[in-house]
Amino acid sequence: MTSIRENKLLGKVISFAFWMLVWYLCALKVGKELILPSPFAVIDSLGRLIVTSRFWLATATTIFRIITGYMLGIVLAVLLAILTCCSSLADSLLSPLIRIVRATPVASFIILALLWMNRTAVPILMSMLMVIPVVWENIIAQYQATDRNLLEMAKAYQLSGWKKFRYIYVPSAFPGFLAGCVSAMGLAWKSGIAAEVLSQPLRAIGTDLYYAKIYLETPDLFAWTSVVIILSMCIEKIIRKVLFRGKSNEGK
Repeated sequence: MTSIRENKLLGKVISFAFWMLVWYLCALKVGKELILPSPFAVIDSLGRLIVTSRFWLATATTIFRIITGYMLGIVLAVLLAILTCCSSLADSLLSPLIRIVRATPVASFIILALLWMNRTAVPILMSMLMVIPVVWENIIAQYQATDRNLLEMAKAYQLSGWKKFRYIYVPSAFPGFLAGCVSAMGLAWKSGIAAEVLSQPLRAIGTDLYYAKIYLETPDLFAWTSVVIILSMCIEKIIRKVLFRGKSNEGK
């Protein structure tokens, strides 16, 4: 088991080193930091940013906004999924609306939201909107795939609607809910950052990304982009560990 982990770690290190070399060679070929800075220039820029209070305030505020939208989206998705499953009328009303939300480009929602609300709330709303369709559709798909034999057994034993919901539908839909939560995090993060870039609230990673582009500070732009990528990977990993912690413990 240890050797497998060591091999995986070695593979990741080699892959990282390879792409850093490719990046460095491309930067040498271009020869213009304004267009493509080298990895060393980006690391230097990141080092200068990390020691500033502005960096930590922007990072903390962005994480708070996106996580808030993410959690609100999960709660609303679960409530809407329950309504959809329990009522054919709710299904007829909600299903088209949620699918329209999923199909609409996030930029359109951001522009509309900027007309209706304070720019600080726009990233929260965008993160929430991107989460709802993903979690909702995963729950509905698992609900519809509920084992019919279990439903027949429930009918034979004359189980109440609540007991069927609690002991059959919830366990059936739960794996879809977990998978939806993990998938939705990436969408919430990207849409939240995009909303910050366009709405430019105070103390936000997206705002600093925008200003780095406006002032042609390309190393800073790459540095902030690397922060976005690293935070996205770390948060998704944490959520995955939290959500699937019980299952991994069962496997042990």
